Amino acid sequence: MAEETRIILDEMAKIKAQITDIQCTLENETNRNIQLIAEGHLDLHRNLDEALKVESEKEMLLIRVNRLENDLRRIKERIENIA
Repeated sequence: MAEETRIILDEMAKIKAQITDIQCTLENETNRNIQLIAEGHLDLHRNLDEALKVESEKEMLLIRVNRLENDLRRIKERIENIA
């Protein structure tokens, strides 16, 4: 019986070492890699927000230019009618 107990304890020690190794891998590699990926996604999200902001500003400027061109056309027509 003592031999069986020693074998079981040896196996448990091996399993405990494997579990510790897995925990270290999770803490030191996997969790850090997930954090790096998440930070990268946050940067992408910020970049997308900035790009959308620029695109929105561009659209607003195009609208303003269109209105100004139309106003200028009207002014030119009035000047031509007066002259």
